[in-house]
Amino acid sequence: MTTLYHQPLDTASRCVRLTLSEYGISTHLEVEKLWERRRAFLLLNPAASVPVLKTDDDLVLVGAGPISAYLSESREDRGAPLMPVDLAARAEVRRLMDWALVLMEHDVTGVLTHEKALKRSIPADHGGGAPDTAAMRISRDNLTWHLDYLDHLLSTRDWLAGERISLADLAFAAAVSSLDYLGEIAWAERSACKLWYARVKSRPSFTPLLEERVSGVIPPAHYDDPDF
Repeated sequence: MTTLYHQPLDTASRCVRLTLSEYGISTHLEVEKLWERRRAFLLLNPAASVPVLKTDDDLVLVGAGPISAYLSESREDRGAPLMPVDLAARAEVRRLMDWALVLMEHDVTGVLTHEKALKRSIPADHGGGAPDTAAMRISRDNLTWHLDYLDHLLSTRDWLAGERISLADLAFAAAVSSLDYLGEIAWAERSACKLWYARVKSRPSFTPLLEERVSGVIPPAHYDDPDF
């Protein structure tokens, strides 16, 4: 069976999980404790990062971008595609994926998930310990700007990259879902974003994420409610 090495609240990992689920690909999930630097995992990905996908035929794919592209390009003739046909539209999807998986991850999501959730499970001699409140404060300030941009996109488009759902929506929804799990989004102030996210998290592909819980961190009551 196809195996995905991942971290539960990691945006890139969640993006790949959503993509796999959208295409109906059965996958074994393996939580990778990156700080342990397991030799078997480093042989798959010397960069010691997730997500890593190992297919049934032992093909190893690293990173949300390459994995999502491989899955999409190998299945474009099977049901609704997650990438548009038009080249310019494809470029827009990739731009927005990069925004969610790289820029927003660096500014906001990666910091808050690490400080609020991951640090508690990491040994002190490997970087664990108390949350860095200064880093969290900066990330929360950054979050406002990123959500403003998300609202701007949704004010002019049905979906983030155009008229139908795409990998861009999955990438942003992955980030938003992690932040929502941590209670970091004031939904009362984000009507456009809230309506879009409700549509995305109502999809069957989202159900496994909404049902999953991270040890020691309790999400808000609305987290697993598709209608908030």
